[in-house]
Amino acid sequence: MQEKDFWQDINRAEEVTKESKRIKDKIERYDSLNRRVEDVEVLAELLEDDDEETISEIIAEIRSIEKEVNEYKIELLLSGEYDGNNAILTLHAGVGGTDANDWTEMLLRMYTRWCEKKGYKVDTLDYLEGDEAGIKSVTLKVKGDFAYGYLKAEKGIHRLVRISPFNANGKRQTSFASVEVLPELTKDQDIEIRAEDIKVDTFRASGAGGQHVNKTESAIRITHLKTGIVVQCQSERSQIANKEAAMAMLKAKLIELKERAHKEKIEDLTGELKDMGWGSQIRSYVFHPYNLVKDHRTNEETANLNAVMNGEIDNFIIAYLKNN
Repeated sequence: MQEKDFWQDINRAEEVTKESKRIKDKIERYDSLNRRVEDVEVLAELLEDDDEETISEIIAEIRSIEKEVNEYKIELLLSGEYDGNNAILTLHAGVGGTDANDWTEMLLRMYTRWCEKKGYKVDTLDYLEGDEAGIKSVTLKVKGDFAYGYLKAEKGIHRLVRISPFNANGKRQTSFASVEVLPELTKDQDIEIRAEDIKVDTFRASGAGGQHVNKTESAIRITHLKTGIVVQCQSERSQIANKEAAMAMLKAKLIELKERAHKEKIEDLTGELKDMGWGSQIRSYVFHPYNLVKDHRTNEETANLNAVMNGEIDNFIIAYLKNN
């Protein structure tokens, strides 16, 4: 057996083990929900009419079960090829100047809080601060089961309407930020990129990171010559680690572009596909003259703006997944 075939078999075995664990987890979760339902039924049978404490306990447990059942149903719907993968999440400030940079930082906080609630681990791959406030762009790797399956619902333009804290006249400002979500490819999904198809540049990392980050050219920028796609990473302390992370981002972008263009091979993509465009806004967040967050694809909305900005976005994600 050739060495390449050996490692391919090892990678396939790892993926089978991982998929086996996912199936086992789903079965165990189903059994756990069944047991909880049975326990509530037993408790209800033993209930006495004047036992208000037990009634409250039963109601709370029913609501908790209902919430978990809904989440379980959604995970069963996440059957796409990449849905179970980690996600690469990139936020870019759009039209709106300093307000857009500030809005991008607000979205970063919102998604970070959501990830914490889900138990996902977040690594920052690239971070570019705004000139006056906020951030111009940030790229995160979100690690956890179905991270991409859930976060793909967030792709698109997010619109903010509020009284600008950066406007001395207190005028209402509309700002935009884009959210890009890509799957991190697993070993068996990997694609081959030829060395002659890319250009690799090194540069000094900016922002936080200590003396090493600012004194060495550890940051990496990779340009895919055929499509014009550019990715970069500067979060790691070594050039090798940054290059690996950047290549993972490039492969994810190429996979998405290939699927969007319905091409069978990466080599079939041409420079005509460079402009992926901003597309239309998917959601509006209105802070003034009233509080409202509305998803324009599903018409899902809520007036609880504070909850949304603290990461309570599952209602929007679930509504999207149910309709797609």
